[in-house]
Amino acid sequence: MMKLPGVYIAGVWQHGPQALTVINPSNEQQLAEVAGGDGAAVERATQAARAAFAGWSSSTGAERASVLRAIAEGVEARRERLVFLQASNNGKPLAEAQMDVDDVIATFRYYAELADQLDAGQDCPVALPSDDFVARLRREPCGVVGLIVPWNFPMVTTAWKLAPALAAGCCVVLKPSEVTPLAELELACVIAEAGLPEGVFNLVCGTGIAVGAALAADPRIAKVSFTGSNAVGVQVMQRAAETVKGVSLELGGKSSLLVLEAADLELAVELACMGGFFNAGQMCSATSRVLVAEALYPDFIARLKTRAEAIRVGDPFAGDNEMGALVNQAQYQRVRKHIAAGLEAGARLLCGGERPIQLPCGYFISPTVFTDVPLDSALWREEIFGPVLCVRPVASEAQAVALANDSEFGLVASVVSSDLSAAERVANALEAGLVWINAPQVIFPQTAWGGYKQSSIGRELGPWGLSAFQEVKHVVRAV
Repeated sequence: MMKLPGVYIAGVWQHGPQALTVINPSNEQQLAEVAGGDGAAVERATQAARAAFAGWSSSTGAERASVLRAIAEGVEARRERLVFLQASNNGKPLAEAQMDVDDVIATFRYYAELADQLDAGQDCPVALPSDDFVARLRREPCGVVGLIVPWNFPMVTTAWKLAPALAAGCCVVLKPSEVTPLAELELACVIAEAGLPEGVFNLVCGTGIAVGAALAADPRIAKVSFTGSNAVGVQVMQRAAETVKGVSLELGGKSSLLVLEAADLELAVELACMGGFFNAGQMCSATSRVLVAEALYPDFIARLKTRAEAIRVGDPFAGDNEMGALVNQAQYQRVRKHIAAGLEAGARLLCGGERPIQLPCGYFISPTVFTDVPLDSALWREEIFGPVLCVRPVASEAQAVALANDSEFGLVASVVSSDLSAAERVANALEAGLVWINAPQVIFPQTAWGGYKQSSIGRELGPWGLSAFQEVKHVVRAV
């Protein structure tokens, strides 16, 4: 069993006082013990970041772009190792882990391009209605930032935050999930070799109580960017409010896939499975509510049952499995409770709902589909974060849109229809930050990530992700 340091401050690896046990969810075996940090480690990391800020914030965009490209190249060089860690620590199928690593590389390269453009855009003139004054616009890094990332997409959510923060000129204290720290620890090794000045990037593994709360409350941290549950997001926001620091929150979702009358059924079924069972459903973007035009509903249900039951579930390193395990025992039990509550509420189980019989250990649940789900049930309204779909027929396009929008969340949605004018019309009517039409949940660094209502505050990715770590300054001078 590996024993790993869980604190990286000012270029030095340290062993913290928290012993974090890291489990392989596919076989329930211990992978490593990570010596994570505490509030004192956050204090030291923040001091190091503050000391490095003056130098890093005054570097040119081109200099920062060079470092970001070096990180991307380092990730690419360690691709096989990072894929292995993702699959081992998360239980992801290898194909999904490979997508994650490719996403990380693409994100760092994209923000290197944006960093390259910063110098030319700095101090641009601002038109004024008076000839007696001139003005210019500057975009400056907001300061030291705390980045708190979840366990479902290690490295990916880190890259979405870290790359734009570094591009903007911010210094960073990163808190990985204590459940899945292994890929982030390897990524930190890549970053250590990329040429960053000491203290620009710091990492403190640990629990939310010991590390996350300290990051959110520290008055020297200018902003906290958090991805995770709504309940924890509220706590982060409350802590941040005590020192009036900026926050970006990427939280929950209860998203819908709308299958309109002109849909290709084979495509619709495939997109439903991808939207509900990718990463074992452990996605804030999971389209776990499937709304199907009444005329297509019987055929759709029959096809969906057949496809869901055919999905190969198991260890990512054994055969060509399509779906892996839930991340840990707590998440496994949580999803099982949701399934039991759904049955108690009167929903009809179409398939799944149990551990696959051929998998006696590991945190596996078969792809699960419910029909006849009460609209006021937790199964329909709450984020499950597991491989569970709820399907219901709709009488009209208007009803489909109304049911999709009837949620406290508004992260994403998917629309399936061969009638593109209808699909575009529905996409425009949906209260969601990102809508896919006849497409899987492909995410590009160039397009924003975030949603309406309680799903988000702010946006990640695209130029909006960079702006999230910048302050706007105008300088006005009398002529």
